[in-house]
Amino acid sequence: MKVNINPIHFKTDKKLDEYITDKINKLSKFHQEIISSEVILKLDNTSAPENKIVEIRLIIAGNDLFAIKKAKTFEEATDLAVDALRRQIEKTKDNWK
Repeated sequence: MKVNINPIHFKTDKKLDEYITDKINKLSKFHQEIISSEVILKLDNTSAPENKIVEIRLIIAGNDLFAIKKAKTFEEATDLAVDALRRQIEKTKDNWK
């Protein structure tokens, strides 16, 4: 599956890119027809420690799934978003059969 990572106004390191790609690729165990995914990484302009935002859109034939999560680190936000997408896949899996 193709994973496009788009950081907004900053550069990511290879380790973060690999982490995100690995987590998203694990979703293919739950649904085999995932075509690709779009990941947007943002920094929220607040003084709160939870200022890292991850938006993930899974492109699936017929339906797209979307999750947006905010956390202290991009890794934590990625985990939260991937878990939300996994739950969405499980809830809607019967509709795809």
